[in-house]
Amino acid sequence: MSTFLYKLGRTAYDKPWQFLISWVVILGIVGAMLGINGIHSSSEMKIEGTESQKVLDKLTAELPAASGGQASIVFTAPEGQRLDTPERLAAIQKAVGGVYAKDYVINPAELAAAAGAAAGQDAAAQSGQASAGAGQDAAAQSGQASAGAGQDAAAQSGQASAGAGQDAAAQAGQAPPYGPLIVDGVPVMGAMISADASVALFQFQFTEQLTSLPASVPDEVMAAVNVAQEGNTGIGVIPSESLSTMPAIGSTEAIGIAVAAVVLFITLGSVVAAGLPLITALFGVAVSIGGAFALSKFVQMTDITPALAVMIGLAVGIDYSLFIVNRQRRMILDEGLTAREAASRAVGTAGSAVFFAGLTVIIALCGMLVIGIQFLSTMALVAATTVFVTVLLSLTLLPALLGFVGEKICSTKAREASKPSANKARHGFAHRWAKGTVKFRWLIILGVIIVLGVAAIPVAKMDLGIPSGASADLDTTARQSYDAITKGFGEGFNGTLLLVAEPKDASSAMTPEQLGALVQELQKHENVSVVNPMGFNETGSMAIISLIPKTGPTDKETKDLVHDLRDPDSSFAKAANATIGVTGFTAINIDMSAKLAEVFPLYVGIIVILSVIILLLVFRSIIVPIKATVGFILSILATFGLTTAVYQWGWMHSLFGFDTGGPLLSFMPIMVTGILYGLAMDYQVFLVSSMRESYVHGKRGAESVVNGYEMASRVVLAAAIIMVSVFAGFIFAPDAMIRQIGFALAAGILIDAFIVRMTLVPAIMSVFGDKAWWLPKWLDRLLPNLDVEGDKLIAKLKAEGQSKAKKAV
Repeated sequence: MSTFLYKLGRTAYDKPWQFLISWVVILGIVGAMLGINGIHSSSEMKIEGTESQKVLDKLTAELPAASGGQASIVFTAPEGQRLDTPERLAAIQKAVGGVYAKDYVINPAELAAAAGAAAGQDAAAQSGQASAGAGQDAAAQSGQASAGAGQDAAAQSGQASAGAGQDAAAQAGQAPPYGPLIVDGVPVMGAMISADASVALFQFQFTEQLTSLPASVPDEVMAAVNVAQEGNTGIGVIPSESLSTMPAIGSTEAIGIAVAAVVLFITLGSVVAAGLPLITALFGVAVSIGGAFALSKFVQMTDITPALAVMIGLAVGIDYSLFIVNRQRRMILDEGLTAREAASRAVGTAGSAVFFAGLTVIIALCGMLVIGIQFLSTMALVAATTVFVTVLLSLTLLPALLGFVGEKICSTKAREASKPSANKARHGFAHRWAKGTVKFRWLIILGVIIVLGVAAIPVAKMDLGIPSGASADLDTTARQSYDAITKGFGEGFNGTLLLVAEPKDASSAMTPEQLGALVQELQKHENVSVVNPMGFNETGSMAIISLIPKTGPTDKETKDLVHDLRDPDSSFAKAANATIGVTGFTAINIDMSAKLAEVFPLYVGIIVILSVIILLLVFRSIIVPIKATVGFILSILATFGLTTAVYQWGWMHSLFGFDTGGPLLSFMPIMVTGILYGLAMDYQVFLVSSMRESYVHGKRGAESVVNGYEMASRVVLAAAIIMVSVFAGFIFAPDAMIRQIGFALAAGILIDAFIVRMTLVPAIMSVFGDKAWWLPKWLDRLLPNLDVEGDKLIAKLKAEGQSKAKKAV
């Protein structure tokens, strides 16, 4: 491997224009494809096979005419005032009419007329029977209920029957806390108003899924509803998340790149040398992310996918290039090699470590494919492709750039400073730190285990889900909409459940009597606020019910309610002699979290086994891979513990720029584990391979540990600081999901690199001494020698040099 990479590096160094032009052409092709296909992404995340998704698919098949996405608008009155003044009611009515006049928006009046004509009934009578506050259109009443997967919590809340008076308070003889919005005696379709008239909710439906709508539609809808604010009415307009676009990443990520540039300059000592890793990383991100977007027309990609790939691409791109450039400069300054020879050898030696480090990251990411969750698989493939492109650039474009720079990679000042001096200190802080960890190894091992163990304690209370409006920042429309709906209608309106009831006897139809009995039984549940029958499908084999719980979408009580509803032996199922399916945004999130928690142990087992095999091949040792894996387990538990304390419990929330804690992103543990395992093994490879290099070259016991640590620690330290800086830049991103992932990755690298790899690893390696490199003879014969340290390459080059010297004599 090292010999092949040495030749590749020399070729790229000698023919820089050919390699540079080749990569520019590739980037041009990616740009052309991007221009032709455009950028397509979706906020939809679903898991095939879950109970909620099965019910949703069935609804889509049975009720295709009303399977479009939904959205909502919240209208608010000024503090202490009401919305039910003639002027404000007229303004809201005008805004609602403007929305219904837009393309891609279903007009319930038109559907009511069509449905009435088809059934031989008067459309006006049909619409008069409807609950205006429920947000139900005529299609829903004729059995065409909407079940779009892209419904956000606010939109779903509009499915409830506001005027039916079916909540517990109404049944007890109390006035319901909401009702239909009525203007001049006529209900406004799709709108309801709170009892104190401070909040009104308007829910409507599109003809297409939200992810399939033209980009201009949300803006046109918002232009229509903003009419309510004209004329100094004082009305506040709050759109649901589906109508308000928010970028996944913002401007704070540039701070991480700036810090990386400073660290590179300090580590490499010149602007030229520091600029090469940045150029390589940015080029890699452009190629890989551009390529992913270019293919997004054919492969569905979530909004968070490119942001995640940018994180990883920048971090590993800078780090991998740093390792190679640093090795080249060290060979020039310490061994007196020419820039050409040093670059070739750096690619052959450090490049081998980069190759296997990148391979470890790719395997860790591709392990997600085994889980079989489409949106996670897409994320993993895009991220893995980014790493693959980065490795290729580090081994080809970087040496070509070094060829352009030539001997200028090391300044005259740096060359003078590297010359031996009698008064020059031979060892620095790294040497003293390594000696200290060796001397106090048992104390350090015990201390690290205790510290990381304490940090991991919150993991026992980790709650997974999809962040909702309840945990959004106070100044976001998602939070404002959530709070307004909670205030006016109850928290459960943010998490409406959609129920589908089917007779246990598949040959019979669902009767109105069965539906009535089911509704009455559902209303008895202690956590049910509103039950609203929405009708039947065309064949009568399926009844659709909207149910609003009393608790919020991420509360444990809501999860328990979903489980109760699905129980085939429940009183609900027995009352109607039917099977009950539950779907909707809330139920989908509950199922997604449960599924991801179920497959997490399997995923961890897969990546650990595969990566241990790679480390066994790289280090030719039994102890080193096991030690590396145990260290990672400590790191990941502490990482999730800190993430839980900060983002779920809300510790130090003001420091990290958010207002309210909430559940952790359901797929965050799997995604972060895969990425962190790969990156942690990067530092393991670079640090421990240096120790092995010292061992192979004659150092023994603790001496090889200290010497190897001293050689590699400076660049590993710089790489860790760069990676933490890049990830930390995403902590303040606009998207809550990106924030959590950015924090977890930054904290994970901080813990793994500084506490585990640079402190615990040398302590443990000194405990085992030379036995750390023990390998059974039978296994030694079976395993190929990958020559990661470049010993065969160096020996070959020395032999060639001696041969040339003899011929010259």
